[in-house]
Amino acid sequence: MRVLFVANPEKAHVLPMLPLAWALRTAGHEVRVAATPWFTDVITQAGLTAVPVGRDYDLWELLRRQMHTLPDWSYRPEYGLPAPYDVAQDPSRADWDHLVKGYEEIVRLWHKPASFPLIADLVRFARQWGPDLVLWEPLAMAAPIAAEAVGAAHGRLLWSADAFGVTRAHFLRLRDAQPEGARTDPLADWLGGYARMHGGEFTESMVTGHFTVDQLPASLRLPGGPPVLPMRFVPYGGPAVLPKWLWTPPERPRVALTMGVSSTDHGAGYEIDVQDVLDALDDLDIEVVATVAEAEQRKLARVPANARLVPYVPLHALAPTCDLAIHHAGFGTFLTMAQHPVPQLLLPWDFDGPVLGRRAAEQGGSLTIGAERATVPAVREAVLRLLGEPGFRERAAALGDELRALPSPNALVPRLEELTAAHRVAG
Repeated sequence: MRVLFVANPEKAHVLPMLPLAWALRTAGHEVRVAATPWFTDVITQAGLTAVPVGRDYDLWELLRRQMHTLPDWSYRPEYGLPAPYDVAQDPSRADWDHLVKGYEEIVRLWHKPASFPLIADLVRFARQWGPDLVLWEPLAMAAPIAAEAVGAAHGRLLWSADAFGVTRAHFLRLRDAQPEGARTDPLADWLGGYARMHGGEFTESMVTGHFTVDQLPASLRLPGGPPVLPMRFVPYGGPAVLPKWLWTPPERPRVALTMGVSSTDHGAGYEIDVQDVLDALDDLDIEVVATVAEAEQRKLARVPANARLVPYVPLHALAPTCDLAIHHAGFGTFLTMAQHPVPQLLLPWDFDGPVLGRRAAEQGGSLTIGAERATVPAVREAVLRLLGEPGFRERAAALGDELRALPSPNALVPRLEELTAAHRVAG
């Protein structure tokens, strides 16, 4: 097969896709990964073939410019998902007017401007190369346009809790209950315009794919989304070098503190006060390994004696040595730590972080404190509980078992081959 991966220029979106890209490659298939030109280095560093399409843009800068114009009716929580995807965070908001207005605004402010720079080039490349299968992360909405234009099988590869699929399920249920003349659909209108431009018509597969690959175990998935093909998460964070201090086991309980790279990669800071978190751990008999960007390190007034500050360390190498992890509830960070019996303290603020944090707390191996409530006393109390109560480690171990029971990327390849062949026959 010829398999085309498509992602927006964001590490948190593309890095979780690359183990499956390599599984397909080592199974003998041709693989290409399409993204904007400046992002090609991230792809080629993984040993894969990049296809630069469209023009460069910074997704975070786009959102900073656009999201402040959201209208007064819109749900703007202190942290979390924007409308209409906020219904995955708060199902009580799933009413018809809210979802229609939410889709109108999110298409105008986000999906259109993020997709437009890619669409023409991506369709052109797809027509030239002829992929049999297109795999796309859920915000790369240029991908289903290109896939439908060339008749390829295509599916979503999730990097988050599926707020997109859950929202769409709510929308379709409410739409079908409306009178025939009131069944407006802003997302279908936009995607359908491109489908017709290339000789087709809108289908729901342009929103949620012919299938969805989900790397979350069942205990963490949101209820009410489309059926999924489960796949085991394989940690990959880019080029990695193992520091010498990580060669030997720690002498004291080790606590990892990381807020990810997305914020600082885009010139933003952290929503939590790193100084407060370090101060909360100051007098505990532990070793803190804090991956803090150098720009953020310079903001610290003091570094406790039990803390080691580094700008980066490969999490897949750090995780097995840890007794606890504190982080922002990032998808990749959480699942990397969850490979091991490591309880986690989640301090979410962005997009699906609060939703994942809630599900993780319900699973029982984690505690979650919203970033705006991450005070010194709150963090300290949570850390003492996570280190002192054996039930958290037991539930973390159960989550690791659940993760390892999922099919590996290599094991998923035959199923993708079957789906692609069936689509070819049906088409």
